[in-house]
Amino acid sequence: MPTMPKARTIPALLDELAETYPEREALVAKDRRFTYAGLRKEVRAFAKGLSAMGVGKGSRVAILMGNKWEWIVADLAICSLGGIMVAVNTWVTARELGYILKHSDADTLVYVGRFLKYDYLAMLGELEPLSQSIPKLKRLIHVGDHGYEGSVPFAAVYEKGRDVPDHVINEAAAAVDPQDVTYLLYTSGSTSTPKGVQIQHYGLIENMWNIGERMHATHEDRLWLAVSLYWGLGCENALFNIFTHGGCLVLQEHFDAGEALRIIEEERCTLYYGTPNMAQAMAEHPDRPKRDLSSLRSGGATGSPDQLQRVADLGAKEICHIYGLTETYGNCAVSDGRLDPPDKRFATVGRPLDGVDLRIVDPETLAPVPRGVTGEVQVRRYVTIGYYKDEDKNRDSFTPDGYFRTGDFGILDKDGYLHFRGRMKEMIKTGGINVAPAEVEEILMQQEGVKLAFVVGVPDKTRDEVIGAVVVTEREPAAGTEKKLAEALKKQLAAYKIPRLYRFVREIDLPLTNTGKVKKNELASLFFDQSADA
Repeated sequence: MPTMPKARTIPALLDELAETYPEREALVAKDRRFTYAGLRKEVRAFAKGLSAMGVGKGSRVAILMGNKWEWIVADLAICSLGGIMVAVNTWVTARELGYILKHSDADTLVYVGRFLKYDYLAMLGELEPLSQSIPKLKRLIHVGDHGYEGSVPFAAVYEKGRDVPDHVINEAAAAVDPQDVTYLLYTSGSTSTPKGVQIQHYGLIENMWNIGERMHATHEDRLWLAVSLYWGLGCENALFNIFTHGGCLVLQEHFDAGEALRIIEEERCTLYYGTPNMAQAMAEHPDRPKRDLSSLRSGGATGSPDQLQRVADLGAKEICHIYGLTETYGNCAVSDGRLDPPDKRFATVGRPLDGVDLRIVDPETLAPVPRGVTGEVQVRRYVTIGYYKDEDKNRDSFTPDGYFRTGDFGILDKDGYLHFRGRMKEMIKTGGINVAPAEVEEILMQQEGVKLAFVVGVPDKTRDEVIGAVVVTEREPAAGTEKKLAEALKKQLAAYKIPRLYRFVREIDLPLTNTGKVKKNELASLFFDQSADA
């Protein structure tokens, strides 16, 4: 029976895994394979190079690339030196990249020049002069053949650390405290800019172990991951779920349904991590009947009961329904796909994880509500210590007795299972990714001829929700206005934040409350006819 690792810091965990499972495969990424002993050696060699370049305790090192082995090596090396890893959204625009690097106080960026259609070199050029737009950024390290001016190739970092003695890395690792912040993850919120979520070493080990226990994970498991590593579901949840259990992480650089089917079959993956649209794309792919996915067993997913059943039909019959936020270390409640009764597995998000203190309260009075009554989900233990450089938000996000306010509605039933009942906040979740309406609205209202803009989530069978924009223009919208707005937004917003649906209305027709505020919950009804064909 698996036992929780003794380690409570990332470098100590890597040491423990290398000692316990030295020859067991730890990481597979395209053309590279690492055992736990080999991964530790690679991470230490890269950490030596980073140390020689000036990275150390408290350094903030950003990573911007797809799911490559270099992502994992850089991440673990940063953590081993006592640094803070800043995960950057691969769908970022120049504006968003500049904000995250500046707000996080990043002193180093590890990146690829291009990823899919995104040209990060061009984005860095747009941010010039970097010394003014990102004043603390001192070092650039690039993966691949092309880097920005003054950037150091990833492979050259190893050479820089060749003469760094082992004791330098050992002492840096020993100085890391379990309570130290090691991740800074940016997540959309109800404000127009992302929030920096601070994550500590010990929680990445303890809570992720508990997630894996709900999935009955062991060192024999192999976890398929095409969900982006920058996302909490990737670098928090999946990564340390599988590593704390001594299993193998199988990376897919970016999601493609046919390639996913091939990887799962050939690598005999047992754990599935994905969003509803991923499962649908794989189920409908022409290669599906030709691929043997019988190795799949469990994993983590979100969605409706029908969407979860689709994952089970792919082969992951013990798939677990997961619930949580980046702020709650990925998940705070997870169903048990093997032991939970059928009526609980998909209809609920399971029971709170071990060590998680979860309650349902009246959102106004904060008084606990009885079992079976809807209220706000609040969590204590295994939650962020707070948002970086945002004390106002921190005051709003925590109760006087230390509970984190998720902003979600839920019910705890008589058996202790959590039923998710929607978001109190106006957050839109599209394809499993959170989008803040305020950010999209702000950019929309910067466009010529736009007087007012309101962004809402519209139910969608594939993506949970798609983004709908209700726009009030200064004059009657001309033909092509929708296309013109869409093209303008593409230059400033990541692709998943772009509205898929538009409605142009007169200001007098907006539904208002008695106090003159727009009723956003009623705006979504404007799209019902349109969304059916989306």
